[in-house]
Amino acid sequence: MGKKLGFSFSWKRAFGISAVKGKISNAIHIPLTKQGRQRKIGRFFGF
Repeated sequence: MGKKLGFSFSWKRAFGISAVKGKISNAIHIPLTKQGRQRKIGRFFGF
């Protein structure tokens, strides 16, 4: 791997996939990541 020089490249962000997923998530009010869904359920049930 080696040492990173202060930047990294993400092909998902380059093609706009991250932005589309974020817009969908905001529109349906449900996180698309597993961790986000678990947090939402935990807040709902008061854990």
